[in-house]
Amino acid sequence: MIENLVIVESPAKAKTIESFLGKDFIVKSCFGHVRDLSKKNFGIEIDNNYSPQYIVSEDKKKIVAELKKLAKDSGVVWLATDEDREGEAIAWHLSEILKLSPENTKRIVFHEITKDAIRNAVDNPRKLNKDLVNAQQARRILDRLVGFELSPVLWKKIQPKLSAGRVQSVAVRLLVEREREVMHFNPESKFKVYGTFSFSDEQGEKVELKAEVTNHFPDSDETRKFLNNCKDADFEVVDIITKPSRKSPAPPFTTSTLQQEASRKLGFSVSQTMTVAQKLYEAGFITYMRTDSVNLSSLALVSARNTITQEFGEKYAKTRKYKTKAKGAQEAHEAVRPTYFQNETIKGNRSEQRLYNLIWKRTIASQMSEAQLEKTTITINISNSDKRFVASGEVIKFDGFLKVYMESKDEELDDSTKGMLPLISTGQFLNYESINAYERFSTSPPRYTEASLVKKLEELGIGRPSTYAPTISTIQQRGYVFKEDRPGFNRNFTVISLSEGKLEEKTKTEKAGTEKKKLFPKNIGIIVNDFLIEHFKDILNYNFTASVEKEFDEIAAGKLDWTEMIDAFYKPFHAKVEKSLATSIKKTGERQLGKDPETGEPVMVRIGKYGPFVQLGDSSKDEKPRFASLLKGQLIETITLEEALELFKLPRTVGDFEGKDLIVGVGRFGPYVRHNNKFFSLKKETDDPLTINKSRAIELIEEKREIEKKRIIKSFPNDPDLKVLIGRYGPYISYKKKNFRIPRKNEPESLTFEDCLRIIEEGQKKERQKAKGKRQK
Repeated sequence: MIENLVIVESPAKAKTIESFLGKDFIVKSCFGHVRDLSKKNFGIEIDNNYSPQYIVSEDKKKIVAELKKLAKDSGVVWLATDEDREGEAIAWHLSEILKLSPENTKRIVFHEITKDAIRNAVDNPRKLNKDLVNAQQARRILDRLVGFELSPVLWKKIQPKLSAGRVQSVAVRLLVEREREVMHFNPESKFKVYGTFSFSDEQGEKVELKAEVTNHFPDSDETRKFLNNCKDADFEVVDIITKPSRKSPAPPFTTSTLQQEASRKLGFSVSQTMTVAQKLYEAGFITYMRTDSVNLSSLALVSARNTITQEFGEKYAKTRKYKTKAKGAQEAHEAVRPTYFQNETIKGNRSEQRLYNLIWKRTIASQMSEAQLEKTTITINISNSDKRFVASGEVIKFDGFLKVYMESKDEELDDSTKGMLPLISTGQFLNYESINAYERFSTSPPRYTEASLVKKLEELGIGRPSTYAPTISTIQQRGYVFKEDRPGFNRNFTVISLSEGKLEEKTKTEKAGTEKKKLFPKNIGIIVNDFLIEHFKDILNYNFTASVEKEFDEIAAGKLDWTEMIDAFYKPFHAKVEKSLATSIKKTGERQLGKDPETGEPVMVRIGKYGPFVQLGDSSKDEKPRFASLLKGQLIETITLEEALELFKLPRTVGDFEGKDLIVGVGRFGPYVRHNNKFFSLKKETDDPLTINKSRAIELIEEKREIEKKRIIKSFPNDPDLKVLIGRYGPYISYKKKNFRIPRKNEPESLTFEDCLRIIEEGQKKERQKAKGKRQK
């Protein structure tokens, strides 16, 4: 007889919890989410007595059988899954599939995996919260209804294998709308004027002062006129304002702000942040990482204050209690914080250490004193103009929380004129050393990064902490958007300078439009978005998506019946699905670009089975039209006739190498060089298939060959198809385009031809047995 059986989601969590409990407890993992797979989920005939029918996959049957046996032999079963709605739903499904009796089943939750937290949870168990389960159930069913009903519409009206979702489609809409803002943005130029002045201090030493004209000039004529006036002007300091200011720390991390800051400071993707945070939580290093609360427990506040006092002194400590301001914040969880504040570092891999350090610094800083600053503003009068120069400076009098941490911003501002200012008095006359006017251009709204998209979704009240990462991963995996860096382009700008009474004008070049880790919509994402907005505008409405989240919150609070909520949504939604299937036309994004100047044939662009392409010629005529794929980054709605015609120059021969032609083209997987029937990918950052030359093509071939050489551990002259290679996950055998795992007992370098054939035969035998087993099922 087992006294106590504790069930959690993962082996790592089980191992940590087991170390805090005595011999009376056995801790087991259910290896992921046991979920209801009943088809009843997707009908509208659902009531609160609905009983799930479970379909358990073969690889989970042994786990479920073991858990059933252990539960049957246990005095008490403790369900210790995560504290959020999904964790509650998993606990409920476990109780159903294991047929647990309420009398000997207890539910425990904790914000952190520490000995005190686990013991406190065991001392204060509760019953399963069916309202939380219903809220999660409602989310799953509604999202599946949307996905399962909309996706077939997209298959018929656009192309197969597409998908739609309540949150993912709204995220794509945000990206498409932002991309169109960027497309239609026309930059305007203006001139900003900076001056470098000098004066002599009390010791007769020359001192410099830099300042900026507060007004901007609309064009070069106005700018030149102003600079000409400055030749004979007197410059006098007429006002000096010095005032103290304070800078307060940012609150502790929520899921959203952790994802944003890890992206800015560490370069982590949203999914990478959550994967690493999950490991830190399961190892007992941080509190639960899916939360929208900035609250810290009383114990955490005391612990943070003690650590700050010991590390930095009493004057650096200031206890703060933050309140959550996010739309529709969920249950009153704690913020993401270290479990033990005294541990500034932890054991773990590099990513785990870096993320933990970020969480530690942010939480500690949130409980530290404000930074005390002194801001000084110096105003300089120009004798023959109503314009003024202004110099601004900032001095840190007490660093406070800045000693530990400073929050980053998505778009860093240029504070080039700020800094330490020299000691100066009003009435001081200044000599100008140089006055420079730089042409500056207005910028379009910035494209979203993963982190800034999470921030926008949170601002709109769309999704919850547990949904941000999977949503952003899904829209990339579905091929609706992609993430990449773009090098930008060279842009000319004008500099007008005044020095020693002479005016000089130069044209300089700067890099503009550089993008780093930004999200861009693909053509298929734009077409799907436009179709859904046309036929299902309410589903993609930002307010609708946010209002649904509020209804889930009401279900979780026991204020709304989940079946009524689903019923109210489904009936009108299903009617729209039926209507769109009957009345909407197939969408390809087709756009006529004009006519080819040489042949007079029409040129159009649209989406096809293998992606967007340009068509030259009329399909209705006897002569077959020509087709060319769009390059990555080219969009159906912005490509020009000239750009489209350039694509018909591909494939093109750029020379020969080793007696074989070098052919550059674009295929399903992007631009390539083809040589001797082998394909070599072009580098997306540097290589343009329309301009790449022979020497660069040869360079790409030789680079790939060098990589291939390093991959080969062993080859066999009597069978060229047989190789022992090193791959991403270790050594393996490659034979006739199939891969076979090398058993651990074998040294890859020592394998003979016969050894390889034996391993291949054993691998093929296992494959046959596996296939036979599937057929029998």
